[in-house]
Amino acid sequence: MDIQAMEESLLRISESWALTYKEFEDSDEFKTFLMRLPQNFFLNSSTIQHLWSLDGVFQRRYEQLESSMKSLFRRAQRVVYKLFSLSKRCQKQPHINLPRERPQSYWLNYFQSLLYCSENNQLGSFSEELHTCICAYDHSTCQVPTPCSVGEGAACAVCASDNHTRCGSCNIGYMLSQGACRPMVADSTENYLGFETDLQDLELRYLLQRADRRLEVHAIFISNDMRLNSWFDPSWRKRMLLTLKSNKYKSNLVHMLLGISLQICLTKNSTLEPALTLFINPFGGSHSESWLIPVNENGFPDWKSTKLDLPLECFNWTLTFGNKWKTFFETIHIYLRSRIKTSGAGGNESIYLEPLEMADPTRNLGYMKINSIQVFGYSMHFDPEAIRDLILQLDYPYTQGSQDSALLQLLEIRDRVNRLSPPGQQPLDLFACLLRHRLKLTANEVVRIHASLQSFNARLPNSLDYETTKLCS
Repeated sequence: MDIQAMEESLLRISESWALTYKEFEDSDEFKTFLMRLPQNFFLNSSTIQHLWSLDGVFQRRYEQLESSMKSLFRRAQRVVYKLFSLSKRCQKQPHINLPRERPQSYWLNYFQSLLYCSENNQLGSFSEELHTCICAYDHSTCQVPTPCSVGEGAACAVCASDNHTRCGSCNIGYMLSQGACRPMVADSTENYLGFETDLQDLELRYLLQRADRRLEVHAIFISNDMRLNSWFDPSWRKRMLLTLKSNKYKSNLVHMLLGISLQICLTKNSTLEPALTLFINPFGGSHSESWLIPVNENGFPDWKSTKLDLPLECFNWTLTFGNKWKTFFETIHIYLRSRIKTSGAGGNESIYLEPLEMADPTRNLGYMKINSIQVFGYSMHFDPEAIRDLILQLDYPYTQGSQDSALLQLLEIRDRVNRLSPPGQQPLDLFACLLRHRLKLTANEVVRIHASLQSFNARLPNSLDYETTKLCS
């Protein structure tokens, strides 16, 4: 066989090579596989390869192609070897052009090109790295609108049903914001409800120790049993309350309690001592919706009395919450009882008796008066309309993904409010009190919001929900 014959043989092999690839593209198996490729989300090469591996019919057709190409390649190798052997002594060496081999990676990219670069009767080449097409003519585009990418983490979970180029929903732990999935981190809730004070812990402690008037919150005193700065018979329980009437006077504020101080005076030589019990309404409501301050329990502070340098027997009775035990308050219910301090049998101990337990009812126990009551704390920004707007988005979201954003912010507000619950086995549901008394929502609306938040919280990664004790009806 001469050189010319071998070149003609190589030409025929090249034609067979191209024809074999063409037959593969025109095969029913190829067309069926292409038709079955999902078009409602973007397919990267790894996804197409995975779908390829699941299609047994198409895989067998590709194996036939590989077998045919290996046979043609061996034939071409033999001819090329003989051709170079015969042309060793020729002045000019033969120039051999064989079609390029098309590995699986070529076909993966070819499928992407068919899906995303076949507009206007053109076929371009798709670049997965750039997510764009390289078209044959600059003046005309071949690119089809590319669907959104789905996957794990920050990728979309599902593309939008009405427009596959946009993300429809995100994976657990991510929220849709301006068309992209971002980690679920609640935006600042300070616009809705302030929690922070500019004062540092040491500054706060110092101001409380000095009973600094800058920390004083002015409340309205109400009592049918007694009046401030007036003597009264302490034998019977006295009830009084301090309230802020925020819904009427301060609807844009909520209030934090840091301590309370009462200046109580007794007549001379009295053995009486006040016994104070306090209940707190965090955001308003009836007395049944208040909680008892657990004085000297579970590490909670105790009352401290300080004798004042006055002509009468006067003491400051102070209960300091500080930063550790601070809590919301709207109304403070104060119950004042008296107890009689007397020496025990051993002489070194003190016993306390109720005044009515005294054997001699005619004995004069003296009188008592409360000169003043100071409430220490601070007020924080509160925007009920903005929170109502968040709640409205649970049913009528403004934009795509705004419902998840609203749920996340409400969840953050709920947890931060309930974190300021008093010590106990379970935190109180202070958030429900906020919804009932400051936003004036019905009980059914509060139940629905709680159910929505619990359902949403269960979908979050590493979520930890907690049981609360019901306080407000």
